[in-house]
Amino acid sequence: PLQFDYSNSSGNRPVLKLNPYSWTKIANIIFLDAPVGTGFSYATTWTAYDNSDTSSAAQTYEFLRKGYVLGNPVTCEVKDISQRIPYGHKTALISDELYEATKTDCNGDYVNVDPTNGACLTDLEMVSICLEKIYLAQILEPMCSFLSPNHTKLKWSRSILQENIINVVSMPLQSRPWCRNYNYLYSYIWANDRNVQEALHIREGTKPEWDRCNESLSYTKDVLNSVVYHRYLSKTSLRALIYSGDHDLAIPYIGTLDWIRSLNLTLLGPWAPWFVNGQVAGYSILYSKNNKYDLTYTTIKGGGHTAPEYKPKECFSMVDRWFSYYPL
Repeated sequence: PLQFDYSNSSGNRPVLKLNPYSWTKIANIIFLDAPVGTGFSYATTWTAYDNSDTSSAAQTYEFLRKGYVLGNPVTCEVKDISQRIPYGHKTALISDELYEATKTDCNGDYVNVDPTNGACLTDLEMVSICLEKIYLAQILEPMCSFLSPNHTKLKWSRSILQENIINVVSMPLQSRPWCRNYNYLYSYIWANDRNVQEALHIREGTKPEWDRCNESLSYTKDVLNSVVYHRYLSKTSLRALIYSGDHDLAIPYIGTLDWIRSLNLTLLGPWAPWFVNGQVAGYSILYSKNNKYDLTYTTIKGGGHTAPEYKPKECFSMVDRWFSYYPL
């Protein structure tokens, strides 16, 4: 139930405060470090660090017994990335003319591009110019200077479509415009503090250094499209809550809606706003299948890739109502 108090933290001394919108207030939550090697998790043999989408999912299946909650989920990497272009068009980052030309010239495929398709490559260069200075995780927030693409590259590069939104922020704070990623520095300072690790009973010597995102794992992406698994889950009696921050360019909400619609579920009600304190907090829609499985999809208005980080109050109300079987 704690969070960093950014306004009162400075240098290498992060300050903590109670989080008034912690989900632990409404549910018993197990924070799972998975796959092995992330967070403070570790293995006793090197071979145990070899992991993949399928093996990691099998190990965590026990947590999917009654329902599941997914926020801005990666479902099909190629399709999720491709949806950044229509989303950029919807949010006025890409002009009508450029969008229509790109869609036509690239045949709707913006990732596996034919290197001989000059018209498509030219269009994508222009798309890159439009999007390269936009912060993927929340399009309205400033982009960190150290994340800016190399502007000397005039040739089309797919980097703007494939950029990883998780970035190392272990750089010293300087006098510069605020950037959200600078806040993440405090997690490194706090989690690597010896006193903190002793309080958390982290076994000494198992983790030389805590990383917010461990990109050195021996991990194989062997599931390129997980829609088939969502289709399987739709045949169970589970409840599902899928939500998207509607200002997320990394995994745009329109792509999430697209795969949900592909499940051929029964629509139970129209797309409609839901409210927190009398204000529109997002828009939701409810699906069902065989009167057993139900799926609630909702957007978080103004939310970014990790919606609770941007809109904690609204997300707290969302999960509180869902856990209580109340409509949003």
